[in-house]
Amino acid sequence: MSATRGARRTPIPRRRLTTLLAGLSAVAFTATACGGGSGDDGPVELRFSWWGADERHETTLEVIERFEAQNPDITVSGEYTDWDAYWDRLATNAAGNDMPDIVTQEERYLREYADRGALLDLREYEESLDLSSIDEIALSGGELEDGLYGVATGVNAYAIVADPQVFEEAGVEMPDDENWTWDDYVDVAAEISENTPDGVYGTQNYGFNEAGFQIFARQRGELLYNEDGSLGFSQDTLAEWYEYSLELQESDAQPSPEFSVEVEAGGPDQSLLATNSGAMGHWWSNQLGGIGNSAGRDLELLRYPGESEHERTGMFLKPAMYYSISAGTEHPEEAAMFVDFLLNDPEAAELILADRGLPANLEIREQITGDLPEADAQSAEFIAEISPDIPDANPVPPLGAGEVVDIAKRINEELLFGNVTPDEAAAQFMEEVASATGSG
Repeated sequence: MSATRGARRTPIPRRRLTTLLAGLSAVAFTATACGGGSGDDGPVELRFSWWGADERHETTLEVIERFEAQNPDITVSGEYTDWDAYWDRLATNAAGNDMPDIVTQEERYLREYADRGALLDLREYEESLDLSSIDEIALSGGELEDGLYGVATGVNAYAIVADPQVFEEAGVEMPDDENWTWDDYVDVAAEISENTPDGVYGTQNYGFNEAGFQIFARQRGELLYNEDGSLGFSQDTLAEWYEYSLELQESDAQPSPEFSVEVEAGGPDQSLLATNSGAMGHWWSNQLGGIGNSAGRDLELLRYPGESEHERTGMFLKPAMYYSISAGTEHPEEAAMFVDFLLNDPEAAELILADRGLPANLEIREQITGDLPEADAQSAEFIAEISPDIPDANPVPPLGAGEVVDIAKRINEELLFGNVTPDEAAAQFMEEVASATGSG
């Protein structure tokens, strides 16, 4: 999350996105190939949009220069901004049939654009876009029922980030993360809180982000969303997830409701781990370096608890973001060539490294590992360790999934403050998410 490296980003309201995109289904897009970048019809001009901080902007512009050097008849202009402005601009462009040729997408909005005919099926351009080295699970994360509408730039894993120094100071052994259970997790966190000074906790509250629940549900053979966009989990499973959270709070293994809300609002840089006041937190693997830098300590990634408790594991690889091609582009072949360069060319990879997630191209991933910063290299090793145990990808989220971030946060606060029981919180979450995604 950055702008992938940040934790959670505020999604644009679904009503505004839907209003801006409402006319898309009535727009007839015509994709006209222009000769594969040979320059037969003259120079080709492409537009490429992305979000992020200044460092990503500068790096991406360098990547574009390298592509243009290899393809002198193609020029690429960059359109970039921060996360919040990005989606407003993209939706406005889409509604006006003026989308950039190549767009960066996020999983909660991929279906929104694909279902309205705004994106090309990338399978139709495999002569220009080589997908043979892309991790199969990562690749499937961009597939909808009728085509491939986004290729993962890279992958991240949601995991436990742990501070070995706090464990040592508490006299508690680091867990065996291949075999620990959810009960073990609660017990370990409580023991750390008990054996450390006031203001140091075993763990940070996990209920503000639905990614953790996705793992919990998958461990039980369920999903957050089914392939058709309907809810794929039971109320009992979600209630159990909430019950563990209250157990942590009641045993002082995590902070009070008031402090949990305050810490959550501070993001990764103000997390318990970053401020040396907690032993564990739930974060994306690509956030390890940033949190570790804030903490001034070496932190470690652990598998989620419960991975050995049931018939299947729950951890998954999340596409950090996607590259997609506009259905309105006049140069689909050249756009596919540029996406191919971003994904597969070593000259691009040595600049991008893990900025857009650990590369989805497995050969490129292996090539750049030695050049990665220490934390990114550790993340790469962790993902390599867990990948053989990941059975499949999550389905692409349904329309309206961006609203779930705020729903999860609000209901979790109500739970922590005792305004709802776990069963009531689960029922409310299911009702609101079903309404937001149109599956109710």
